[in-house]
Amino acid sequence: MSGAVERIVVQATSQEKKAIAAKAERLGLPISELMRRGAAAYESVEGEADLQALAEAAKNAADRAAASIDDALDFIAASNKRIAAMEAKAARTPARKAA
Repeated sequence: MSGAVERIVVQATSQEKKAIAAKAERLGLPISELMRRGAAAYESVEGEADLQALAEAAKNAADRAAASIDDALDFIAASNKRIAAMEAKAARTPARKAA
């Protein structure tokens, strides 16, 4: 980095500060670089939970749509069977003459 242009103050307990400093030293990084990398790598668990909820809602909607389609296909098959029976009966019955 060529030079810091902004400063961000992060409050921490003395124990947290010691742990951060120790981790930075173990990694061979300045504390500021460790903090930048940590902030850049952070992913919100809440965001992941929101995406999971959306995925579950989409799956439930797809399941309901599939069930509706299955119901419609069953209804159509039963209707086609009734129509075929009526047509077969009509073909066996002689036509009546109009009076």
